[in-house]
Amino acid sequence: MNTASPRYSIVAPIYNEEGNIPELYQRVSNVMDQTGEPWELVLVDDGSRDRSRELISELAQKDSRVRPVIFARNFGHQIAVTAGLDYSRGDAVVIIDADLQDPPEVILDLIEKWKEGYEVVYATRAEREGETWFKLFTAAAFYRLIQRITDVDIPMDTGDFRLLDRKVVEVLNQMRERHRFLRGMSVWVGFRQTGVEYQRAERYAGETKYPLSKMIQFASDAITSFSYFPLQLAMYLGFITAGLSIIAIPVVIALRLAGWHAFQGQASTLIAVLFLGGVQLISLGILGEYVGRLYDEAKGRPLYILREDPPESQ
Repeated sequence: MNTASPRYSIVAPIYNEEGNIPELYQRVSNVMDQTGEPWELVLVDDGSRDRSRELISELAQKDSRVRPVIFARNFGHQIAVTAGLDYSRGDAVVIIDADLQDPPEVILDLIEKWKEGYEVVYATRAEREGETWFKLFTAAAFYRLIQRITDVDIPMDTGDFRLLDRKVVEVLNQMRERHRFLRGMSVWVGFRQTGVEYQRAERYAGETKYPLSKMIQFASDAITSFSYFPLQLAMYLGFITAGLSIIAIPVVIALRLAGWHAFQGQASTLIAVLFLGGVQLISLGILGEYVGRLYDEAKGRPLYILREDPPESQ
């Protein structure tokens, strides 16, 4: 089967998804065959420790439309998606997770909007099945926070599930920062954008690859990639602290002259020093986050390393 010029590329990052890969392939195949146009499925193995890599290789041997991209180790979800974009060849590229919470059947709706002339079509989660109240609450809070403090209008309740026109992909492939927030980057580039609502399903098999620690890191990357608000917050804390100190000095002097002895001793001094020290440490920590990201970029290391080169067009 000729895959030299696919019309569509479906990019799916894979990390320990052996229970989902066969179903993902089957459902994507059923959906994409309905288009009547050539397509490819780019499966990026992000250093899986189960049989994911073997299953991807088996699918690639059976179906030349499956294009494996195999990492030498785990580099993270956003880097895996980036590699999928790098090696995709379609005029339209769809990013989808392998857990099947984002139903492949929605791809047809994304394609329909693309054919209407939209260059970024994102999928908006109208309902989210099988998720805890904590996950729903934190997700809602994250999207509303990121919309308030960043300089891009990131649509609420959207993930990486979206369709990108080839010219959008080419722009994103030029953006090689290491701490990536692709759903923000795809909005930042501009072009004509629209959304499609869908019902998010439960995970088909396996466990989530985004525990709380990774969610916090992901939120940190999103905020620091598109906002200077943390730095501004540190500055505001400094001004507030300095202002309180300026007000407190004459007040304390007046009270002491009036004979009020509540401020005698070292307790008040220690409290003030600890407060100021805490503000300084917070400010240094925020600065350190940004400096650390500058250091990562300055090293110039590749975003990912492949275990083997993807197969050439057949």
